[in-house]
Amino acid sequence: MKKINFKNRCALFVVYSLFGFGVLQAQNTTDLVRTKTNLNADWQYVANDTKKITDIAQIANWTQLNLPHTWNSEDATDAEPGYRRSASWYKKNLAIPTIDKNKVYQLYFEGANITTKVYVNGSEVGEHVGGYIGFTFDITKFIKAGNNEILVRVDNSYNIEIIPSQKSDFFIYGGITRDVWLLSMAKNHIEKIKITTPKVAAKSAALVVKTFVENPQGNTYSAQLKNPEGKVVATQKGMLSGSETAIKFNDIKNPELWDIESPNLYTISVSMLEKGKIIDKIEDKVGFRWFEFKENGPFYLNGKRVLIRGTHRHEEHAGVGAAVSNEQHRKDMESIKEMGANFVRLAHYPQDPEIYKACDELGLLVWDELPWCRGGVGNQVWKTNAKNLLSEMIKQNYNHPSIIIWSLGNEMNWLPDFPDGDNTEKMTTFLKELNSLSHQLDPSRKTAIRKYEEGARIVDVFSPSIWSGWYSGSYKSYKKAVDKYKQDYKHFIHAEYGGDSQVGRHSENPITGEGQIKVEGWEEAIVQGKGANIAQIGDWSESYIVDLFNWHLHISENDPMFVGNIQWAFKDFGTPLRPEDDIPYMNQKGLVDRNGNPKDAYYVFKSYWSEKPFAYIESHTWTERQGPKDLARVLNVFSNCPKVEFFHNGVSLGEKQRDLKAYPACGLTWNVNFSEGKNTFVAVGTTKDGKKVTDTIDVNYRFTKNGPAVGLVLSSKKMKNGNYLVTALAVDKNNLRCLDYEERVYFQCLSGGQTLKNQGTPTGSESIKMSNGKAAIEVIPDTKSDSIEMTILNQNFKGEYLKFKK
Repeated sequence: MKKINFKNRCALFVVYSLFGFGVLQAQNTTDLVRTKTNLNADWQYVANDTKKITDIAQIANWTQLNLPHTWNSEDATDAEPGYRRSASWYKKNLAIPTIDKNKVYQLYFEGANITTKVYVNGSEVGEHVGGYIGFTFDITKFIKAGNNEILVRVDNSYNIEIIPSQKSDFFIYGGITRDVWLLSMAKNHIEKIKITTPKVAAKSAALVVKTFVENPQGNTYSAQLKNPEGKVVATQKGMLSGSETAIKFNDIKNPELWDIESPNLYTISVSMLEKGKIIDKIEDKVGFRWFEFKENGPFYLNGKRVLIRGTHRHEEHAGVGAAVSNEQHRKDMESIKEMGANFVRLAHYPQDPEIYKACDELGLLVWDELPWCRGGVGNQVWKTNAKNLLSEMIKQNYNHPSIIIWSLGNEMNWLPDFPDGDNTEKMTTFLKELNSLSHQLDPSRKTAIRKYEEGARIVDVFSPSIWSGWYSGSYKSYKKAVDKYKQDYKHFIHAEYGGDSQVGRHSENPITGEGQIKVEGWEEAIVQGKGANIAQIGDWSESYIVDLFNWHLHISENDPMFVGNIQWAFKDFGTPLRPEDDIPYMNQKGLVDRNGNPKDAYYVFKSYWSEKPFAYIESHTWTERQGPKDLARVLNVFSNCPKVEFFHNGVSLGEKQRDLKAYPACGLTWNVNFSEGKNTFVAVGTTKDGKKVTDTIDVNYRFTKNGPAVGLVLSSKKMKNGNYLVTALAVDKNNLRCLDYEERVYFQCLSGGQTLKNQGTPTGSESIKMSNGKAAIEVIPDTKSDSIEMTILNQNFKGEYLKFKK
């Protein structure tokens, strides 16, 4: 049986808060009031779309794997058009030694895409419609002591009655894409707790914990609030009055506030007692904070102005698609925080519980989004499914202090799936229903949408579409757009800006579209392509994107009345709509590649936002350059240090003061006359307390410009992980690397190994456009051969062949 290792973490925990309004927590104790067992390990999988459980019993060709899992982990980003949109089955043998008749047993799925039906021991337990959100099934009456067969059918087929629209610019991955748990608790138990903070101020706060009880028996409760240091600061005791009880803490003195710099988290625990004995206990985190969007002005958190410095995140990663491990989830959020961001829009759907936990703990404000992305408004079934998902999103994520916005949709009227689906009256009517539902479920948070002008006055916060310098106009028009929309909308925020960049591609003269585009425009057209824009005619270089982001931050960081903006997107991600991109099927607007490796643009943001001292010379992937002798080039250093000194081949070119109002690079720029051959550059940043940080790069510079490319040259190098990096260079007749060559090339391993392909990364795609005449791919050697044979070709050349010893 074939074994696939995706993630294997199996442990036993005590659970204090169910999937409901809280975060799952754990405690080390021998008296297990609740249990939570991870079920990720040892599942079997078959890609069969039958709906009949009787057919499944006849199947023998199961594949063994661990969860999370998606069957689209690589087929979404391979060279073939389309990806599998169908159903599959998962099977697991669940051993339960004994059944406690006084307990309830549940299966909790953190998420499965996109319609899920669960069977236990041949009986149907339930169905959940909609992806990206957790759900629980009570399996108490279906299980027995000993072995139990769990069967799960998951379906990501094309279905216009379930959001998001199939026309969205991201893959709808199929599978059990998140963790699965077995929960057990007393029949008479606390189902969930809902935490509200009706009053928060610097000197005092109030807390209300609404407790929902299953099978109430007139029990008592004991509630305890601990501060971030673990000290008990308040207790309450009383009777659980029926199925719902509000436990109030009216005067919490001098609360340690949750904010972006010090995300202080209290712990609330509620115990249910029967004759003085604890029979159930639930626990969650509490963050005391308040916020306000000033009318036509900035954002305030805990009474202080905070410039929103945000980015977006899609839930996927190279090689695993949406089946991302908790460790990788956490790493993404830590990298976003390290960049200095204080806000993240979760695009375009609710994400893994680990993400909200990380945002709470790291101090990242959250825009949580209903996956109404494109497709217009649908029929009654569609509306019911959409409302159900909104309710589930708010109820499940309610307790997280990091969340400040419930987004009701994105580009909703674009590309309707139903006849008349973009009808403004119908759209607006349904949006009003969603807005009312959101405020009914949670009056304390704001609602928002992006890019549906007709709904701008319905929701609390609105983002128009501003793509200055990419889908429309010049990035220099950004300030004009911001100034206009600050006046047009009471609560304006700017979500989505940026552009695509191919790792390692640089330009001495990045295209700006001058003379080719209408420079004053800034709004993305509903139908792209009617007018020239940089997305169409640009060079997709890191150099241009650095300039674009540098200008956007130059504007936003110097505007005292601006609420802030949210860059699109943090990481490159897969999309079915972009087969002809430089890396096929990849949206390459990330600040990091699909593996999380930073591009140059990451350091631009870090220089404006991060507090940890650093210096970065642009660019570590631009080490081969050319130009006439004595032609000065401008080199940028991105740093958050107040002073930076720059050296060329050991000679100081002077020290400069960082000036937030200066552009580019806050004034940290130097004119450099390159020497022919090796040039060593060193940037030395001086911090406020006199400490030094440095950055060094070597650049090979030539005064001879390459001619037209006449061929491709291959070479290999062994990597630290034991694989080989095979690099291709486009060369002219004099064997000079063609730094202006950007055509697509195709790698193939003929024998001795296999390429690391379908990753959507700069070294994990067999089809890729070159960057300054260079492309590379990672090759995994096999054990049966002592050599590897590689070939590369494109339509311009017959190709090149390389055979090398391992």
